[in-house]
Amino acid sequence: MATLLFDLLTEEEASDRRNVFHVPLLARRLEEALAWSREDPDTAALPVGLFGASTGSAAALVTAAENPGEIAAIVSRGGRPDMAGEVLSRIRAPTLLIVGGADTVVLALNEDAYAALNCAKHLHVVPGATHLFEEPGALDKVVEAAGDWFVQHFRTRET
Repeated sequence: MATLLFDLLTEEEASDRRNVFHVPLLARRLEEALAWSREDPDTAALPVGLFGASTGSAAALVTAAENPGEIAAIVSRGGRPDMAGEVLSRIRAPTLLIVGGADTVVLALNEDAYAALNCAKHLHVVPGATHLFEEPGALDKVVEAAGDWFVQHFRTRET
């Protein structure tokens, strides 16, 4: 299994806080990374999982909707899937939404997004966790849930 981590914004773009909320820009960058991974012989046959936090989860969801069949699984941590808008109903990749139980505003947004998804899905609430999962053990629960989800849904792509 290969893991590719990257920032979706350049340093200059990241200096403008508005770009963090520019979901079309973030999704375009993620699609470029997806295209690159399909062209690289070391990664072309591997399943692709997208993990996004905050607005990055909206970008992951938009990318999955625009590339049906390319994404094996998606995990959103404390995300804003609501910012993916109308594409939520087009997503086919199994989607896990992880939200802190004490993050009531984001939890409500995730519940609405969950209802709009038409794919294998699960809403995992970490009791007592806030938006950044800073409470002792909260991130460990995120890692465990995300890892289990990816293992369950990854399959080697046919070449």
